[in-house]
Amino acid sequence: MIYNSIIDTIGDTPLIKLNKVAEGVKGTVAVKVEYFNPGNSMKDRMALKMIEDAEKDGRLKPGGTIIECTSGNTGMGLALGAIAKGYKCIFTLADKQSKEKIDILRAMGAEVIVCPTNVGPDDPRSYYSVARKMNEDIPNSFFPNQYDNLSNAVAHYETTGPEIWRDTDGKITHYAAGVGTGGSMCGTAKYLKEQNSDIVTVGIDSYGSVFKKYKETGEFDEKEIYPYLTEGIGEDILPKNVDFSLIDHFVKVTDKDAAIMTRRLAREEGLFVGWSCGAAVKGALDWAKDNLEEDDVMVVILPDHGTRYLGKVYNDDWMKDHGFIEARSYATAEDIISKQETNGKLVTLDKNTKVIDAVSLLNEKGISQIPVTDGDEFVGSLTDSKVLRKLIDNPDIKGEPVSEIMDDPFQFVSANNTLDVLSSLIDEEHKAILVRDNNDEVHIITQHDLLMAMTK
Repeated sequence: MIYNSIIDTIGDTPLIKLNKVAEGVKGTVAVKVEYFNPGNSMKDRMALKMIEDAEKDGRLKPGGTIIECTSGNTGMGLALGAIAKGYKCIFTLADKQSKEKIDILRAMGAEVIVCPTNVGPDDPRSYYSVARKMNEDIPNSFFPNQYDNLSNAVAHYETTGPEIWRDTDGKITHYAAGVGTGGSMCGTAKYLKEQNSDIVTVGIDSYGSVFKKYKETGEFDEKEIYPYLTEGIGEDILPKNVDFSLIDHFVKVTDKDAAIMTRRLAREEGLFVGWSCGAAVKGALDWAKDNLEEDDVMVVILPDHGTRYLGKVYNDDWMKDHGFIEARSYATAEDIISKQETNGKLVTLDKNTKVIDAVSLLNEKGISQIPVTDGDEFVGSLTDSKVLRKLIDNPDIKGEPVSEIMDDPFQFVSANNTLDVLSSLIDEEHKAILVRDNNDEVHIITQHDLLMAMTK
């Protein structure tokens, strides 16, 4: 058979049974290997659907430019569609994405703009905001917005779900997938649950993402949001494609566990897949060990190919540097705060405290940096060096509130982040980081704490 173009080869990816990594799990665990799509990821499905739906309703016109914020794989799918149909592409990516993803997109003729990861989605520098602004400024452009474009979920409802149902002869009992934009999880789950309402769905989330707590409590808790490394799953927003009524359970997976399972899939199953694939399998197997029975059939989506991660999870030096494989023993943030010799709760300043009183408190406590609060919210930070510079420039600020001179709040990080990751987050501009423990208490980690942990 001769296909008319590359986009006609999208879909009909295989189901493959897991063997070694699933030892000890009852029932059958199979993975749907989406790197068999031409763009090496499941995002080809929804990218093509978003383009075709936009063509039908006039949002995308001949000669137009497709502008999208992406973690890389959606961009690849859109680039394939653009090549086949004659459009230009501009993509914005967060700087945590792998160099391989950026290089691949540029190789496909797309313009790529790299944006900072550690800013809020509404920050004008975020990859969401930059894409939206470019869409406003560039004539005849189309912003698919994979997060809220329901064509995303529809693509999987129309293709991925039916393929899984067909290839398991309707015997599937459990479906698991990473949740990012929500399209593959929820579109597929919707179709499968319409065929059999007893099918159990398990969403895989990252530590640092809001999904699991929102599902379990209905609360969008910003305290859950902090940086993590795994690409393609978890979010600090609630995309419209995430229908929580279609996700029965959530399981969170650490960056380290996801990376180790990714490498196991390559070495033990011959599946050279991406980082979020390791997260999906790790989370699914953790849940399956306590819940699957002998006759059950679980299907797990593996979203993409390992070539996107050659410089990260498949690089021994990178893995050692992040404490994911043994080179030396790495303490975690949790280890560090457990050994801090502090009395009472974290010392903070109210934003209305006068600068002169703040200086007195810094001297009294013998500390160099302090978080600034407004009620229960962390709204800023103050360091002795910054106060000194400000006082030299203008001694009259002594009577002003610290809100007039404070810096941005210290960044929150996960308690399971290792020492090397923590040290990369503290520098001349960022003097400390904050950690929330299991009792919801906040702790501060400074350069001094890191030095102490390194020398013990």
